[in-house]
Amino acid sequence: MPQQIKQESYNFIDLFAGAGGLSEGFLQAGFKPVAHVEMNEFAAKTLETRSAYYYLKGTNNLDVYKKYLNGKLTREKLMQHVPASITKTIINEAMSDDTLPGIFKKIDGIMKIRGIEKIDVIVGGPPCQAYSLVGRAQSSHMEVPMADDPRNYLYKLYARFLKRYQPRMFVFENVTGIESANGGTTWKNIKKYLKRVGYEIECREQNAKTFGVLQNRRRMIIVGWLKQSGLSYPEFAEITPDAIVNDLFRDLPKLHPGESSEKYGRAKASKYVTQYGIRADGDILTHHNCRPNIDRDIKIYRRAIELWNDGHKRLNYNDLPDELKTHKNRHSFTDRFKVVEGDEPCCHTILAHLSKDGHYFIHPDINQCRSITVREAARIQSFPDSYFFEGPRTSQFVQIGNAVPPLMAKGIAMGIFAQLHKGEVDGE
Repeated sequence: MPQQIKQESYNFIDLFAGAGGLSEGFLQAGFKPVAHVEMNEFAAKTLETRSAYYYLKGTNNLDVYKKYLNGKLTREKLMQHVPASITKTIINEAMSDDTLPGIFKKIDGIMKIRGIEKIDVIVGGPPCQAYSLVGRAQSSHMEVPMADDPRNYLYKLYARFLKRYQPRMFVFENVTGIESANGGTTWKNIKKYLKRVGYEIECREQNAKTFGVLQNRRRMIIVGWLKQSGLSYPEFAEITPDAIVNDLFRDLPKLHPGESSEKYGRAKASKYVTQYGIRADGDILTHHNCRPNIDRDIKIYRRAIELWNDGHKRLNYNDLPDELKTHKNRHSFTDRFKVVEGDEPCCHTILAHLSKDGHYFIHPDINQCRSITVREAARIQSFPDSYFFEGPRTSQFVQIGNAVPPLMAKGIAMGIFAQLHKGEVDGE
């Protein structure tokens, strides 16, 4: 596994930060955050809580954080242990033409107080629903057609940050459908805007599973660098863990629908979760509680797991007995009940739809016969167990489903670091 970069001079700004998957990877790689901009209240609180974790860890005071996770300390008391200079780096605002001047002013103030003269990297990706293939498939049922979705144009705001701060490099993450959205027009405009503010860019599809994540998650990673800087698109190191998806689950308490457990018990962690920083000694287990399920769903889950165990067969909704069918649509999404591939090296993509129901993410253990918990989804995404997601469970699932896996983000960050370092060496 790659070692953390021993370098403190490179910093970054995270736009459309969400729960902080990209930030977490850059932090783990040794980069220092200047600011995170995120409009969602719960995601912004998650970022604040994570900033508290890093501050308390750096001051050898993690016991305070653990008391919060154990319910022995309120969030208000937790944040009293963290300087305002840390929490103010989380800017909980929606980006628009009207709000950008104020956001710029806040970031400029942070830079002045901390003596930061330049920004090294800007990372982030505008909300991807407007570019996604699934989103477009559902466009005809929406009040606002996908082609008219204002989120299609958030890249213009991203470009304004590039123009103002002129980072040496940027990372723009999005779904694979971005190139074909609106007949390709959106992608052409994005390239034009990013180049206009002074950057060369290259776009490549990357898969989280090549970064050591136990998930088949394809994303477009656009990297840009200042023109005539001599930099280029990084070659990311490929990581292939000797592990299967069940290695993420085997140490967690076994639960039935509606049950909750916040204790590890005596189960030994797998080599994968310790080697890749998902579970560490002394971690407090959170978010490991199950949705309640009605008998009908449990019966369907059992059938789906039995089929998967019988030669990796998938359940087709139309094959269910009539008494178990409730959906009138029998032509699309016939795989709406899907088992997580526990005995495979990677599973299917974690989605924000987990907030609606867990039918597409059934736990592979037939003795548990339930959908996955928030913690299990977070582990599939490679979030450390120390990561706490604020807000109700529905919001936690959305935050996790929309995130860049931190392990993938760390690999990207290390590639970016190598380019920045090469640029400095070549410029000497």
